[in-house]
Amino acid sequence: MVSMKAIETIAEMKQARRALAGPVGFVPTMGYLHEGHLELVKRAKKENTTAVVSIFVNPIQFGPKEDFQKYPRDIPRDLAMLESVNTDFVFLPQAAEIYPPGFDTWVEIGKVTERLEGAARPGHFRGVATVVAKLFNIVGPARAYFGQKDAQQCVVIKKMVKDLNMPLEVVIVPTVREADGLAMSSRNVYLTPEERRQAAVLYQALTLAQGLYVQGEREASRIRQQMTALIQKQPLARIEYISITDTEILEELAIVKAPALVSLVVRFGTTRLLDNVVLE
Repeated sequence: MVSMKAIETIAEMKQARRALAGPVGFVPTMGYLHEGHLELVKRAKKENTTAVVSIFVNPIQFGPKEDFQKYPRDIPRDLAMLESVNTDFVFLPQAAEIYPPGFDTWVEIGKVTERLEGAARPGHFRGVATVVAKLFNIVGPARAYFGQKDAQQCVVIKKMVKDLNMPLEVVIVPTVREADGLAMSSRNVYLTPEERRQAAVLYQALTLAQGLYVQGEREASRIRQQMTALIQKQPLARIEYISITDTEILEELAIVKAPALVSLVVRFGTTRLLDNVVLE
């Protein structure tokens, strides 16, 4: 087995890319990896000749009051995990490599970024789209892999790729969950043991929404009311939003038609947890 190669500069990554035959599968991450990330890498390995993973905590997608400085980082652990699933290349640039002095070009995507996370975190998706566009240009993948947990991000990236005629396919991989249903996330590490126990209510609420839909409920407000009541039984849970939208432009629905995206953000202490399900 050829050992995994770590690369830190854009020039070296581009040089390595030119030498690669066959399609490249790419998984962009911010590190502090978990099983969900490894699922993306396994898909990339299965469907392409070469799998490239990037680890880059992207400063421009964090707001002024957000957790950029304390975002969890553990590069040695990440590299060991990537090695365990036979990743071929890991791209580990520094911020100054991606955003050199004088950098002043941004990718902005319209309406779909104005809602949900875009409304809660102004400028977030401009930062995401800009870095992902740059990484696509550097790595040159045939396919890029993202987790369904960040549903709005998936919609935004797909729109960017379509609208800008980028020559790659965006592959969305189902959310990987803990035994109690909590979606795996690098931010789960911030939860206290009691917050972690109560956080299982997110998936319970999403499952409730699915059940109501299957039973014939089509009034979005009624589904939201029942989800809210369930989450509020957990004393540490603070609901930021519960949303039921279409899956293309993320417009709120009064009457639910499939496919619909049920998404929520709930705070436990200082930790924002987001999750979603698609009603098929």
